[in-house]
Amino acid sequence: MAAPPVIAVVGPTGSGKSDLAVSLALALDGEVINADAMQFYRGMDIGTAKITLGERRGVPHHLLDILDVTQEASVSDFQHQARETINAIHARGKRAILAGGSGLYVRAALDVLEFPGTDPALRERLEAEHAEVGTGQLLARLRAVDPVSADRVSDARRIIRALEVQELTGRPFSSYMPRREYHQPAIQVGLGVDREVLRERLAARVHRMVDAGLLGEVRRLDARGLRRGKTASRALGYSQFLRVIDGSATVQDAAEQTIVATRQFARRQLTWFRADPRIAWLDWQDPELTGKAVELCR
Repeated sequence: MAAPPVIAVVGPTGSGKSDLAVSLALALDGEVINADAMQFYRGMDIGTAKITLGERRGVPHHLLDILDVTQEASVSDFQHQARETINAIHARGKRAILAGGSGLYVRAALDVLEFPGTDPALRERLEAEHAEVGTGQLLARLRAVDPVSADRVSDARRIIRALEVQELTGRPFSSYMPRREYHQPAIQVGLGVDREVLRERLAARVHRMVDAGLLGEVRRLDARGLRRGKTASRALGYSQFLRVIDGSATVQDAAEQTIVATRQFARRQLTWFRADPRIAWLDWQDPELTGKAVELCR
């Protein structure tokens, strides 16, 4: 008997993905797989709005708290872990439900998407070259071998990665871009939001995080090496509140900066997900939301 389609609940931060995923799991005898890159990290609970044990309502959750803050999140590692977890859930006769707003991670789990390898020595050489000649020269070199990628990337980290892949594989980095083709049958449920209401909700959520002890959480993680973590240290709220610890910002400053950054992130998420025509959108505030989502997923 064929496995049922994987379900993915997607949408911007603060739209209620975690709650809907739990409701779907309860209705469809499912288990939830986290697809929010920052919720991989142990101890990053308040600032990521990580779902609590009580909020999980007895539903098994996977791929939460799997990394220390000093470790770098990897999309290719997640792809392997997510697909193994999906297969294990289906083997138990349950429904696999992805929940998260990290768009590339969702696509890595669902879509035909291959990841080229890495070469630390080559990466180190390119980083040294960047330190010597600057971003402009590396971007010009990338444009000569992979103009598609050169038009898509602008920051040094992505330019270096594109050059690394081209030198390592002989293929342009752009040839590895994902296609909108499911790796196995899938259903994506998107939470459509009222943007003004979301803006206010995100601001209120940041203030609740501050009241709940976000600064103390960042202090504890700083002692555990947060600043050394290439991924975790850039997380919304954490980078801003590290400045409070350093004395370069007040708590109020950090909260306001976090609100602005979170709103910008939500806009980028909406742009990303709206570009995928396969997503079935539902109104996040519809009182019949769970029932409609269940019908889509049956």
